[in-house]
Amino acid sequence: MNDIRDHAVVVRTFKSGESDRVVVLFTKSHGKVRAIAKGVRKPTSKIGSALESTALIDVLMASGRGELQIVRQVSYLDATLTFRGDLDRLHAASALMEVLDALPLENEPAPELFETVVRALRAVANSEFYPDLVPFAFAWRVLEADGVTPIVDHCVNCGATEHLTSFDGAHGGVTCRDCQVGFPVSPEALTLLQRMRLGDLGGVLREERPAGSDEVKRMSREALEGHLGRRLRTFRPPAL
Repeated sequence: MNDIRDHAVVVRTFKSGESDRVVVLFTKSHGKVRAIAKGVRKPTSKIGSALESTALIDVLMASGRGELQIVRQVSYLDATLTFRGDLDRLHAASALMEVLDALPLENEPAPELFETVVRALRAVANSEFYPDLVPFAFAWRVLEADGVTPIVDHCVNCGATEHLTSFDGAHGGVTCRDCQVGFPVSPEALTLLQRMRLGDLGGVLREERPAGSDEVKRMSREALEGHLGRRLRTFRPPAL
């Protein structure tokens, strides 16, 4: 890979050596890229604060040895997306980053997904919205982009469109009361999911804990975890 300049979301970072940091970036035009930012853990670093998880940045990278790029320049594109001091919004944004970290996007451009991620982060940051359901709405966008969206408007067994009562991600979606497989879902949950997927996400996010939200979370989590083949820590309810 030659030297590149791109817009990127910082997915995660980890320490390297005494003062460096390795960053995983999801870029608009180059997919997921790993880079090393030298000296950014020093108090005098001018770019360290912009290389935090969830940050939306403009980054210039030069080719280094091996698979790691070398970060040369960084600047914020939107400094409001770092979520300092708001644990609920930070948790939601961290859930988005966990999904990105799990997706196999190394050096694979996905500009539409990049724009979806940016919109999701801005939804998390929007003070008019409750952030709780944003990661679960994003989960369905990922499933749709990969062509593996579970069926939720008719029974996956018999095709019935009424009396849909259960959901099983491994089974492919919802089933009716005659074919029921999986865990129970209410009409309110199915209505809420349709609103989230078909254009009323803003309205949903303005509501605090809308009816059916816990079921929608479980449906989203099971479907996405099944697709990714791994558990998502931030998508699970906190232990009591």
